Amino acid sequence: MSQTNYQKELDRIIRARGEGRPSVLLHSCCGPCSSSVLEYLTQYFDVTLLWYNPNLYPQEEFDRRYQTQLQLIERMGLADAVTVLAEPWQHDSYAQSVQGLENEPEGGARCAVCFRLRLREAARLARRYGFDYFCTTLTLSRYKNAQLINQLGQEIAREEGVAWLPSDFKKQGREMRSSQLARQYELYQQNYCGCEFSLRDRAAREQNAP
Repeated sequence: MSQTNYQKELDRIIRARGEGRPSVLLHSCCGPCSSSVLEYLTQYFDVTLLWYNPNLYPQEEFDRRYQTQLQLIERMGLADAVTVLAEPWQHDSYAQSVQGLENEPEGGARCAVCFRLRLREAARLARRYGFDYFCTTLTLSRYKNAQLINQLGQEIAREEGVAWLPSDFKKQGREMRSSQLARQYELYQQNYCGCEFSLRDRAAREQNAP
């Protein structure tokens, strides 16, 4: 089955916008991933960043990643250009949504539920506050299924009545650029995806390593 090139779809939207600057609510999974995405999107859109990551565990990690996000925006000189809409740690909602999927492999059904949870909230807020689009930094990572994320985004957009901004942010060297910016701005870079299950699995791999 052929896969959609979501970067080309985004390119078409950018060209069609003319001189206008549509508004986009950008869900961010973490500061490092958002770095090259913000660098890119702020050229063409008025960006508000949404911090909604109830999957993060423990709360100390949630707080550290949020502070890293704020540091990035400040160090990139975007504090006056990018508004931050932040929600508190709501881990119970994540735990309830993935109940029964605790032993799913990374990238499997549990992750799809997590994507849907965060995209649903982004869409709901985009509709409430009248944004032209919503999207997510999740497609930056080679370890995340951009096809699935975009399909979920499109489905939720139809249900919520707000436009989805397609993306495959890893394209055009932005995944590497994100790593460069994280080093340049001396950002904290996490060593696990974020949830307690990825933390558990990382600890098991380290314990079993020769």
